[in-house]
Amino acid sequence: MSELPEPDRIEGAPHPRDTARLFGQETAERGFLQAHAQDRLHHGWLLTGPRGIGKATLAYRLARFLLAEEPGGGLFGPPQTLDVSADHPVSHRIAAGSEPGLLTIRRTADEKTGRMRTQIVVDDVRKLRDFFGLSATDGGRRIVIVDAADEMNANAANALLKLLEEPPQGAMLFLVSHQPSKLLPTIRSRCRELKLHPLGAEDMALALEQATGQADDSIALAQLSGGSVGEAIRVMSGGGLALYSEILGLLGQLPRLPRPELRRLCDSVGGKQAEPRFDLVVRLFDLALSRMARMGATGVALPEAAKGEAQVMARLSPDARTARLWAEQAADIGARARAARAVNLDPGALVLDMFLRLEAALQKAAV
Repeated sequence: MSELPEPDRIEGAPHPRDTARLFGQETAERGFLQAHAQDRLHHGWLLTGPRGIGKATLAYRLARFLLAEEPGGGLFGPPQTLDVSADHPVSHRIAAGSEPGLLTIRRTADEKTGRMRTQIVVDDVRKLRDFFGLSATDGGRRIVIVDAADEMNANAANALLKLLEEPPQGAMLFLVSHQPSKLLPTIRSRCRELKLHPLGAEDMALALEQATGQADDSIALAQLSGGSVGEAIRVMSGGGLALYSEILGLLGQLPRLPRPELRRLCDSVGGKQAEPRFDLVVRLFDLALSRMARMGATGVALPEAAKGEAQVMARLSPDARTARLWAEQAADIGARARAARAVNLDPGALVLDMFLRLEAALQKAAV
């Protein structure tokens, strides 16, 4: 059986434990350092924000910082940074997955099927019993990263809650959460929150350079990814920049879509191997419609995600009335296509239907 990919790694990027620097999240880092300087470290921390903006990277930075900290603190006052040298023994052990003071809870493989589970189950959380039992022997810190806490099923969440209610001596838990509203209110209330935010173009360029070795088109990628480095990498790997330009080129010819170009796009999403492309087409189609709505509602041109986008948006969404139309279509068409794809309808036909529904709605509104 082939080795399963790590569920908390974005394909095409280093694992968060191997990511040296974190960009764009200085506020969250300062919040933790301030609590540390005041000796007010909570035993539970909730790292929140959209997927792919650095929450897991921050969790590993915090773990390295705490595990590498000298007893009694430094000689020159409270630390001003979370940075730990890559040559530090703790850094080496975390990178190798052999640090005894750190345990990561994440989705695991089902032994019966050999496939990765879709949830974190109670047996995953029960590993903490043995892990925290070690603290009685050496008195050191024990750090737990749960990535992502949103993926815990009900039994796993209740097991973790008991630990948060009566944390062992020296225990500290970092819960990565993309959607904290999905967590038990009692879990949220027992954690201190660190909010992370989407990245701007400058930080996106730095993060992409670190993750992939290239930082071209960072402005466009910041727009198409919603400021998420992880999503930007997915867009890049799927040819999303060119695909968005293709979608925009079709929309730019509304109210009458060019059939040959539309057919070529639909043909490109057929077959099992093209499934990720179908998902990307729907995401970028939704995004284009949402950006049209925002342009009409605010009258403010967005940074371009493709060449000529501002001109297309100014023509197709010039005012609040048209903005409402674009918003209505954005809320309906993509969701309809996803639901139909879930019951195995032809992806090419679904993409064609998306564009034709939009065309019909715009032509009707123009009457």
